Amino acid sequence: MAGSIPTGYWLVRLLKHEDIRKVGSGNIGATNVWRTYGARYGVPVMLADTLKGFVPALLATHYAGPLAGVLAGGAAMLGHWRPLFMGFARGGKAVATCGGAFLAVAPVVGGIGLLVWLVTFALFRYASVASIVAALSLPVAAVLLHEPWPVIAFAALAALAVLVLHRQNISRLRAGTETRFRFRKPATP
Repeated sequence: MAGSIPTGYWLVRLLKHEDIRKVGSGNIGATNVWRTYGARYGVPVMLADTLKGFVPALLATHYAGPLAGVLAGGAAMLGHWRPLFMGFARGGKAVATCGGAFLAVAPVVGGIGLLVWLVTFALFRYASVASIVAALSLPVAAVLLHEPWPVIAFAALAALAVLVLHRQNISRLRAGTETRFRFRKPATP
């Protein structure tokens, strides 16, 4: 249920009286919010989207073990992608929610994914490339760290989900039309 909270949509609707789905990429996630409205809006959405994965996965892992934790994390990702509170319409690409879930169920794996995301983003300035590379690092890290099988399976499925949700970005990267991330909101014409 936590994953279905459309943070980016609600925040922009509340504070800007606009529909984030009608600007930028049309996604409700932190990257589109940040690109469109700046860090003042993007950072809180990123933190909230991360917490949507972290809190349910942490509680489930703590009280019921790694299998319950990855199921809760996976459910949060699904909820972010197709939010219940938006009638299952398209949501975000679930990268921050995935990261939060991994920080809860396998903190070292999640930390490696975060580090890979940060380094890749710093080098290339494409949020999509950083997201894809970080997602692909998750199953590798999970296997190398001998995580329990539910974590390894979740890492593989999460990486596949991030790849599928970024297929349009991959097409734009191949065509040379993907937008590099800028920290400042572009000037309004």
